[in-house]
Amino acid sequence: MAEPTPLNRTPLYDLHRSLGGKMVPFAGYEMPVQYSAGVMKEHLHTRAAAGLFDVSHMGQVAIRPQSGAIEDAALALERLVPVDILGLKEGRQRYGIFTDETGGILDDLMIANRGDHLFLVVNAACKAEDVAHLKDQLSSSCEVEELVDRALIALQGPKAEIALAMLAPEVSEMRFMDVRSVDLLGAPAIVSRSGYTGEDGFEISVPASRVEDVARALLDMDAVEPIGLGARDSLRLEAGLCLYGNDIDRSTSPVEGAIEWAIQKVRRPGGERAGGFPGEDRILSELTDGPSRRRVGLKPEGRAPVRAGAELFADEDGGEPIGRVTSGGFGPTLEAPVAMGYVPLKQSESGTRLFADLRGRRIPVTVTPTPFVEPHYKRR
Repeated sequence: MAEPTPLNRTPLYDLHRSLGGKMVPFAGYEMPVQYSAGVMKEHLHTRAAAGLFDVSHMGQVAIRPQSGAIEDAALALERLVPVDILGLKEGRQRYGIFTDETGGILDDLMIANRGDHLFLVVNAACKAEDVAHLKDQLSSSCEVEELVDRALIALQGPKAEIALAMLAPEVSEMRFMDVRSVDLLGAPAIVSRSGYTGEDGFEISVPASRVEDVARALLDMDAVEPIGLGARDSLRLEAGLCLYGNDIDRSTSPVEGAIEWAIQKVRRPGGERAGGFPGEDRILSELTDGPSRRRVGLKPEGRAPVRAGAELFADEDGGEPIGRVTSGGFGPTLEAPVAMGYVPLKQSESGTRLFADLRGRRIPVTVTPTPFVEPHYKRR
């Protein structure tokens, strides 16, 4: 029997252990699922104050145009994503999607214009494939560098700005999806005003050798507590945000996944740079004619959570499954269960009553708009 592959550790592993983090395998890393307070309290603390997340397992990538012109890097990347990169202004960030030739989703990512290069953050489980994909497709015109010497932390919640401004006052000037260089305790940081919770907050890239100093300085503040993967998942679910591998993957298109808002007008049918990305025939057709199925929010009746994998039915008794839950759990902010899943387009309208299998019995669920919890991004 082959030996199991050793798990990687982020630069904050020792800090997690010292804080009482319960470590679990996740995307090839040992990561804290929770601390002593527990998932519920960590979730509610992030909604009320500020939570600090270690997301150093995610990939950070720089794309530098060989010509020196950022427009060349933007147009090169547009061959891989159905997103307007050329129109992304310096100091701004945008959500993107790698698609394949069938219109499926290889990964979702964040893309920032740093003036002389593009800065990407990709998912941990996909980063090796993403970097290889970028190098294979872009190396004739761009240098693709995985930034393995940098760590990534996220500070999320209504008091995130106050906390981070104690170390760098200029972050108070930033609005949602701004990106800028900031000095944090003498460490060169790349800070974006974004996150994965639906709350205001920041993602902070710093040299791996300095991330513990920055993390400890933030955790020394009364408003900031460490938050694990468990609360990160419940927060993003309440915010209606997709988890790659659960809610979106190579079997789902951006339109099926209800993330076509990320495809700007210029890349859509009739746009100045319509198409030109993998899977364009399917994706552009679905933008015009609609998909056969759709990701929707679901609110189960009662307090029992409906988990990922549960089958969905049109009727309380009999009939074949019409869809499946892809994410589900208890929403601590709402004090109620919430879920997301795929259903046929004709049953995706808000208010549609369906039934989910819960341990052999069918419970009513209602199709509901997402996000389940109103976001609190700083847009101006």
